[in-house]
Amino acid sequence: MDMEYLTRVAPRTDSTILVAGAGGFIGGWLATVLYELGFNNVRCVDLQPIDTWHQVVEGFENRQADLSERRACREAADGIQQVFNLAADMGGMGFIENNKALCMLSVLINTNLIEATQQAGGERFFFSSSACVYRDDRQSESHQPPLVEADAYPAMPEDGYGWEKLFSERMVRHFEEDFGLKGRVARYHNVYGPNGTWTGGREKAPAAISRKVAAAKLSGNHVIEIWGDGQQTRSFTYIDDAVEGTLRLMWSDVNVPINVGSSEMVTINELVDITERIAGVSLDREYILDAPKGVRGRNSDNTLIKGVLDWSPETPLAEGMSATYAWVEEQVRLNPEQSE
Repeated sequence: MDMEYLTRVAPRTDSTILVAGAGGFIGGWLATVLYELGFNNVRCVDLQPIDTWHQVVEGFENRQADLSERRACREAADGIQQVFNLAADMGGMGFIENNKALCMLSVLINTNLIEATQQAGGERFFFSSSACVYRDDRQSESHQPPLVEADAYPAMPEDGYGWEKLFSERMVRHFEEDFGLKGRVARYHNVYGPNGTWTGGREKAPAAISRKVAAAKLSGNHVIEIWGDGQQTRSFTYIDDAVEGTLRLMWSDVNVPINVGSSEMVTINELVDITERIAGVSLDREYILDAPKGVRGRNSDNTLIKGVLDWSPETPLAEGMSATYAWVEEQVRLNPEQSE
């Protein structure tokens, strides 16, 4: 992460900042980097009890609150200049496909928080969107061209979660047009890394694969279950790149949604290959063809982000997975009962 560059473009370190969803994976890392950049007036809010957050920055103001409620949003946004909205009810593909209504209810967070920010006189509002906003017909084959930002329209996003994200993108746009609240939107592509969700059904593929490989390695039962036929393609974005892209975008003049994602596309089978090499094991594969598996193929086109920010995510998947696997294996060692 280019901390020198971020220090140059950052606002004054006494600027007031809200990190909504700070108890989550990306929110926790974002708060940590803001602390490392020297910010000292940061309010972190999450629905979950503070002692369950992925990371807690002790020097910040940490609150537990339900940001789907208007009053909680007004209290959270009071006196705040910049808002990073990473709060959402979401998880991996298994959760998204089976909890469409819960995913769409996150629109309450987005609506109430952006309204509260505008009414409190906030200056900037960052919204964490997703590659799930893209049209299904652009993701029906394993090796289709990478997704460019214009591929979100005509609208045909992931049912439930994707519609909520696309609607909220439009809301950010119109709040800038109507009220002057500067909006920034990142379309994340499969963010992964240490200190994230690794079990329980909400984890993303890199963490799930890491857990399964670690459990197989440590138990001696060298078999791994893979959802689908393993030929689905994805690109996976390391957490350092996601946070750096978030901050570069927030502190730029770019007010259109942009991809924040790696362009290194792999099949799920190749992701397993990489993880096996890191772990030093070879596993037999059992394919669960009726399991949730999402779209057939998805990759990030980074032409726009390179053009407007002169930067794009570049951490190689093998490098990011090495750090991720090491952390997940340690969790499996410490919590073997949660490794299934």
